[in-house]
Amino acid sequence: MQNVNSKLKIIVLGTRGFPNVQGGIEKHCEQLYPIIAGKGHDVTVITRRSYVDPLLKEYKGVKLYPITNLTKKSLEAIVHTFKGVFTARRLGCDVLHVHAIGPSLVVPLARILGLNVVVTNHGPDYNRQKWGGFAKFMLKLGESWGSRFANKVISISKPIADNIKNQYKKEAVIIPNGVVMPEIMETEGALKKYGLEKGKYVLTVGRYVPEKGFHDLMQAFNYARINTNEKTRIDTNGKPRISTNDRLIDAKDWKLVIVGDADHEDDYSRGLKQNAQENENIVLTGFLTGQPLQELYSHAGLFVLPSYHEGLPIVLLEAMSYGLSCIVSDIPANREVDLSKDRYFKPGDIETMADKISEYMKRPLDDNQRKKQIDYIRGNFDWQKIANKTIAVYESLK
Repeated sequence: MQNVNSKLKIIVLGTRGFPNVQGGIEKHCEQLYPIIAGKGHDVTVITRRSYVDPLLKEYKGVKLYPITNLTKKSLEAIVHTFKGVFTARRLGCDVLHVHAIGPSLVVPLARILGLNVVVTNHGPDYNRQKWGGFAKFMLKLGESWGSRFANKVISISKPIADNIKNQYKKEAVIIPNGVVMPEIMETEGALKKYGLEKGKYVLTVGRYVPEKGFHDLMQAFNYARINTNEKTRIDTNGKPRISTNDRLIDAKDWKLVIVGDADHEDDYSRGLKQNAQENENIVLTGFLTGQPLQELYSHAGLFVLPSYHEGLPIVLLEAMSYGLSCIVSDIPANREVDLSKDRYFKPGDIETMADKISEYMKRPLDDNQRKKQIDYIRGNFDWQKIANKTIAVYESLK
């Protein structure tokens, strides 16, 4: 623990809160701030009342301060953060840490109120498919204001830092997401609950939003399960053809498991659920944490992340920390991890994704490959190191 004389008072905005709230930023904050609090600092996270029990005032040494929020998705974050800035000013702090570019719209106001502000840019959220034109404009404005007016900017990956430098001439400190190194579970309670067989299911984790690409994954998985001799494809001229790729296998015993849910139910999430109901080989578990999620990671045969957009996906780091064989979409965030080139596919390329699912069903990692992957994650995405780097950014404002 650091000397009490160096104790910082830190207030956090931009997250819905924690514990056990779905979302990458939420998981980031849930892991990071208890470590910082454990090093002797005073940390308060301003939470959204509709996501976190307002009676829960502390979590692992972190103070939780709930304030009300709107439930309309386009206004929820910015209105809550606007109110949170005045709350932070009233409570007083050495550092206000704002997460994500939407909430960063309040950074100029926070500076006017005399607060020292650190912003973490988790990625260009304006690329998410759920946003309309006006929302995209406001998110870009939030990125601009956060980058230009914050005292310090953190980015979770090099591509994000490069964008900040190119667009706003601001140097960002690169501090990645992290992962808690897991215990591989021997129990199979979740597998029994969902009718799964160890090593014979494809796993993915995330929110039900279009940019996660779960609709593509459902289609690719169905293609991968069809016998090669029956598999009809479309050639570059738009004409049907039969695949002769002998890597494709009859994977009728496999299932696809999607862990997650929608923050706000909409046509897309309802469509995913309807498609799953019509296919007995697709399992939607809803949002899971703790032992059930650990069991699903521990016993999966393959992990697939088909996203069109990510910052630096914690779920991929988690899958790799379990030693899972992974295939992912070829986007900048996913290229930040140490996977071989043949494990990437173009976002939305359902045929190639199906081929790779079929291929890697037959190519599990051996013990040496698993160990190398786990050691890589342990060495590069450790939350203790991430916490120390974050504290160093705070202390640079003194």
